[in-house]
Amino acid sequence: MFYRSMGAVPPKRHTQHRDERGGLYYEELMGEEGFSGDSSLLYHRALPPAIVDATVWELPDQSTTPNHPLRHRHLRLPELFPGDTPAATDPVTGRRLLLANADVRISYVVAEAASPLYRNAIGDELVYVESGAAVVESVFGALPVRKGDQLLMPRSTTHRWLPTGEEPVRAYVIEASSHITPPKRYLSKFGQLLENSPYCERDIHGPTEVLVAEGSDVEVLVKHRAGAEVVGTRMVYATHPFDVVGWDGCLYPFTFDIADFEPITGRVHQPPPVHQAFEATNFVICNFVPRKVDYHPQSIPVPYYHSNVDSDEIMFYCGGDYAARKGSGIAQGSVSVHPGGYAHGPQPGAYERSVGAEFFDELAVMVDTFRPLQLGEGALACEDPAYAWTWSGRGPGFG
Repeated sequence: MFYRSMGAVPPKRHTQHRDERGGLYYEELMGEEGFSGDSSLLYHRALPPAIVDATVWELPDQSTTPNHPLRHRHLRLPELFPGDTPAATDPVTGRRLLLANADVRISYVVAEAASPLYRNAIGDELVYVESGAAVVESVFGALPVRKGDQLLMPRSTTHRWLPTGEEPVRAYVIEASSHITPPKRYLSKFGQLLENSPYCERDIHGPTEVLVAEGSDVEVLVKHRAGAEVVGTRMVYATHPFDVVGWDGCLYPFTFDIADFEPITGRVHQPPPVHQAFEATNFVICNFVPRKVDYHPQSIPVPYYHSNVDSDEIMFYCGGDYAARKGSGIAQGSVSVHPGGYAHGPQPGAYERSVGAEFFDELAVMVDTFRPLQLGEGALACEDPAYAWTWSGRGPGFG
C-alpha cells in the first residue's frame, strides 16, 4: 500500500530517536519477504522481544473433514450463534472454523465482548464486518471498523477488537497462509492502483492515531504453525506491545468499505475475475456488489453454468437478493460451497427469469481457492443437507 507516517519518527531511518529525557526509542522493522517486500519502521519505548512467559494456548477446534463424497454444500451461518451466545464470545477466540486448506482458513463469529491481544503469525487476515462496529487497536494505532468494512490485518500484527455500539459484531474471517494484496494487474510497477482498478488509494483507510499504551506482564495470544499443524502460544510481555510512539512505511492494517468497490460490467456476462478485490497465494477474494447488469439485447444476466476445474468457489451472501440462487434456501448469512470437480450455476428457473433484468441488488464476498477445501466443525454444524439436490429436485432427504 501507499506510504503513511504517524506519531514521532526521526528524519532519517536507523538513526538515534530519543525521548524527552534523552533515552533511545527502540526501532523495529516489520517487513515482508525478508527485507525485499513492503515494510514499516516502528519506534517502541521498550524492547519489542522482551517476554517473561510462554505457554500453550489451546485453539478452538481446528479439525477438518474432507468434502467426501464430493457435493455442493449450503452453510447457514446464523445457526452457529443462536440465542444469547454472542455476549459470551469475542471476535478472536469465538471464531468457528468453516473451511480450510493449507493456504486459507475461513471462519465466522458473532461477538459482543472485547478480544484479548492477538497476533496471527501464519498469514494476513481479511475480515469482512457483516454488521456491528468496533475499534481495532494495534501496534500501529486505533482503527475504527463498521458494517461493510473489509479489514486487512498484516501477518504478525499484535491487535485486539473492542466492539462498540449495541449490535454484536458479525464477522466473516479469511485467514491466509501468505500475504493478501490488491491484484497485480491493477498495480503500476511502483505499486499505485491504476485507472482500471475497481478502487483506489482514496478508498483505503489506515489507523487514525498512535496509542502509546503502558502496562506490564501483558498477555498476547499468538497463532502460528508447528510443522503442518496450526497451534497457539500464550506469550506474556514484560511491557505493553502498544508502546509505539510513531511509525512510518507501507505496511499497516487498513479498512476498505465494500460499498466503495466499483463494479466492472459489460454487454454480456463478465467472468468472476472482474469482481476480484484481493489476491493471495493459491486463492483470490472477489466482491459482488449492487450493479447494472449485461446490456446486450440478447443477454442472459445470471452466470452461465461453469465447471471450475481448478477451483473451489465459496460465496458468502451478506446482503441484497441473490438472483441466481432463488429457490435454493440461500439467504443472508448463507455460504455456498461449490467445489471443483463438477458444474454449478444458477438454480432452476433463474436462467430464464434473468432475461430482461437491468440491475442486481446483491452483496457477496467470494473466495476462490486453487486447492480443495475441507470442512471445519462450524460447517458440519450448520449445513443444509438438501442443497446439493436443488438442481434436480431429487436426492437423499430432499423436500
